[in-house]
Amino acid sequence: MPLTPESERFGSGAPLDPESRRERLLRIGSSATVRTTAEATDNTREFGDDEEPLNASVLTEYTSLNGNDLGRSYGTLPSPTRSRSRDPSKRASTQKRKHPNTLTSAGQGHSTLRDLAYARLSNARPISAYDPPLTKKDDEEVETDAKINGIRVWYSSFTSIDWLHDAIKDSLRFSRLRKRKSIRARLRLAFDKSLGWIIVTIVGFLTAVVAFLVVRSEQLLFDFKEGYCEDSWLRSKRFCCPATQSGRVISPYATEELCEAWRSWSEVLSSSRGFEAELVEYVSYTGIALLWALTSCLLTLYLTNSTTFVTRKESAVAPPQVADSKAPLNPAQPQRKVMYYAAGSGIPEIKTILSGFVIHGYLGVRTLFTKSVGLSLSVASGLSLGKEGPFVHIASCVGNIVSRIAPKYETNEAKRREILSAACAAGVAVAFGAPIGGTLFSLEEVSYFFPPKVMWRSFFCAMIAAITLKMLDPFGTGKLVLFQVTYDKDWHAWELVPFLLLGVFGGMYGAYFSKLNYRWSKHVRAKTWLGRHPVAEVLLVCGLQSVDPQIPSHNQQITFLTSILCFLNPWTRMGGTELVYNLFSECHLGSRSKLCVSNPGDWEFVSPVVNAILTAMLVKGCLTVVTFGIKLPAGIFIPTLGVGACAGRILGILVRYLQHRNPEARLFHSCGGDLNCIIPGLYAMVGAAATLSGVTRTTVSLAVIMFELTDTLTYAVPIMLAVLVAKTIADALEPKGIYDLVIELQQLPYLDYKHEYTWGQLQISDIVSRGIPTIQIEDDNTVHSLGEKLLTLVSSGADDSGFPILRKDPSDPDDGMRMVGYIGAGELEHALSILADTPEASIHFHSPYVPDMASSISSFAEPGALHPISEDPYDFTPYMDQAPLTLISQSPMEMVHRFFVKLGARYVVVVDNDGIYEGVIEKKNWLAFLTDMEKKE
Repeated sequence: MPLTPESERFGSGAPLDPESRRERLLRIGSSATVRTTAEATDNTREFGDDEEPLNASVLTEYTSLNGNDLGRSYGTLPSPTRSRSRDPSKRASTQKRKHPNTLTSAGQGHSTLRDLAYARLSNARPISAYDPPLTKKDDEEVETDAKINGIRVWYSSFTSIDWLHDAIKDSLRFSRLRKRKSIRARLRLAFDKSLGWIIVTIVGFLTAVVAFLVVRSEQLLFDFKEGYCEDSWLRSKRFCCPATQSGRVISPYATEELCEAWRSWSEVLSSSRGFEAELVEYVSYTGIALLWALTSCLLTLYLTNSTTFVTRKESAVAPPQVADSKAPLNPAQPQRKVMYYAAGSGIPEIKTILSGFVIHGYLGVRTLFTKSVGLSLSVASGLSLGKEGPFVHIASCVGNIVSRIAPKYETNEAKRREILSAACAAGVAVAFGAPIGGTLFSLEEVSYFFPPKVMWRSFFCAMIAAITLKMLDPFGTGKLVLFQVTYDKDWHAWELVPFLLLGVFGGMYGAYFSKLNYRWSKHVRAKTWLGRHPVAEVLLVCGLQSVDPQIPSHNQQITFLTSILCFLNPWTRMGGTELVYNLFSECHLGSRSKLCVSNPGDWEFVSPVVNAILTAMLVKGCLTVVTFGIKLPAGIFIPTLGVGACAGRILGILVRYLQHRNPEARLFHSCGGDLNCIIPGLYAMVGAAATLSGVTRTTVSLAVIMFELTDTLTYAVPIMLAVLVAKTIADALEPKGIYDLVIELQQLPYLDYKHEYTWGQLQISDIVSRGIPTIQIEDDNTVHSLGEKLLTLVSSGADDSGFPILRKDPSDPDDGMRMVGYIGAGELEHALSILADTPEASIHFHSPYVPDMASSISSFAEPGALHPISEDPYDFTPYMDQAPLTLISQSPMEMVHRFFVKLGARYVVVVDNDGIYEGVIEKKNWLAFLTDMEKKE
């Protein structure tokens, strides 16, 4: 029988792609794909007694990393043993005869993009099995825990990982290493213990390198809007004309006022001065800003569209059904929203991933490249956004990519999240030069599982990143501190009152900013033409109307609006980081800074400065509301710090004005007649911390970041007070911070472990799912019948679900059912796809219970003895979790919540007092239940 392209791919050494697996499952029962038992028997006779035929589907799922070694198959079922022919030509002909013609190439109908993606996958490095296979050889070595807990296949996108299974799996892996006593085994054990430290070292180093490239390219592109350096086009203005003192750069943002090497576009394109030069400068500034924003937006839309990410780890029948899906299982089922992985800051998605949910491709190489390049362009365009938050996403991408080198982390999602937590700390460390604050940020805001071992590795990773960044010196100052202050005055007790007011302002701003941004995204961006044309929100100019209308076009007018509003005001025109640096700066005698009032006691000198800063604050605040959430890389840290610093600077100038007007007032006696005892920069620093706390709801980590960011501990108490007051006020006005609101807006499956619920009269019976399909071991379960059940389950939207496996209890007068085990939809799908050619074959599960014996006797029996490991492909017992988490229906609701939050359970089985099965509570259903509770409250 001739081989088709699909059947040739069965032996290619890689698992069949999800689309083909889905096609096999949908064709169960079709005469074109049925391979009868008689045919299998004839094939067995053809090969002879000493050579068993290989099932083509087993080869389909073969994913060994070791060439032709079938020791680690994708589905982890052991392949049948066979003898190998020594004659290569005979072996080739024999191998060719072994592949049945299961699929035809007709009717494939894939889109060009998906064909390209699958072609890329077929040539990629084969993925390893998620769990090692259980064979008879392991009976004496492998503990019964692995057999009882069952084996797993890869998790699909937007499904929850099984924390308990992965913890048991790693424990067994480590115990195997410790059992061996040879010198080689001891060396392997020592290497295994140090592997995590090696990986976080590499992650910290690479994160700093990527951050250095992003910062340097952003500086160059930002200054390119105004001109270029004649000495070298690759130098930004600060490196072309550095302001030095005694041979040292005095500031990362200061430049020489007269620099012949720097040529502005007005000098290059216009010979005259005045209005014409200003017009040329404005047009060039706006045009280049639009170009950078457009490029960043297009990269994000076309390179990180979630529909273009294809992986063999995805389920075939539980697909992320999106708008371009060619074969939806249920057209009436709501389609999943298209995501752009490089858009936004990435922190809400990182929180979701670290909480135990899977988003394939979000931390991949393509996303890393697009996020890094797009971030440089978007920040350089002058939009009201920052690059500090996206550094967390970039670092997580680096951590995910590096962790793939070790099977210990590659095939264990729970262990991989330990590396991701450390990477998040490194991301904050390179963003602010704050390794300690980065570690605390990973603990407080991002991570879900943070034991002491992870804390140490996170701290070490952040330290490596900070050291590397300091050696690379992206700012040219030789310092890691971004906003170093040199205040020579201490704060006074009466200043706690204005610091308290700044805390109130920060809390109110954070709450209402979050509300406005949420409503803008939900009711304006999502429900108007902006949602259908993402590029138009970034650029809206007549010259771009010739763009193909099929291109998403929603983010154009924001850059145009930003350019108009920001060009005329020097404080809105400069970059966000430079603005914060100037607002934090101290005013000395003879200072040339325009933020310093030459006569602080005269309102005629004070009002212009206050008006300019107030205008900058209002413009930055309003633009940030509509900018955060557009389809390009964008952070929220620096714009928020800028708004708070403006408010603090204004308050500091006003307090200083009052002191100069009333130097003898009792309130200012502690100054001792010193008219310079009020530091407006200190107020700016406190205001910045307060607003950032109000927006993100971070406290301890934010305070430490501010200490490291400014290189001072003198003002710890004012910052701590403002941060705590801001969080209290913000929580009272809006319980959720900006990241939690983004999670809610994007409908990400995040279970918040910090939230406390009031259960009232609610009981488990109010939430338990009783109508989900089950598998009864007494029934005639065939490949076809189980396939129908699986398709029915996933068509209902339960793509992260499974089947309780039950048996009748003969002693129960009501014909009650008792639990035998639980099999996930992914495991059942894989097992059925292997047997898709035999739809009428019977499938069986071994019950760990013995019906003729008392339960007390069977509890002493060895589970492995009751159902030894079988190589029978029709025995699905190896895929079954024989010890699922079980609760009695009278258990308190808080216990159920703790099972999901603390133990990381994917599902909890509910039984009555006699052990009779009642139903299942799954994690996603529990999350939906909690969401409804919050809305009702």
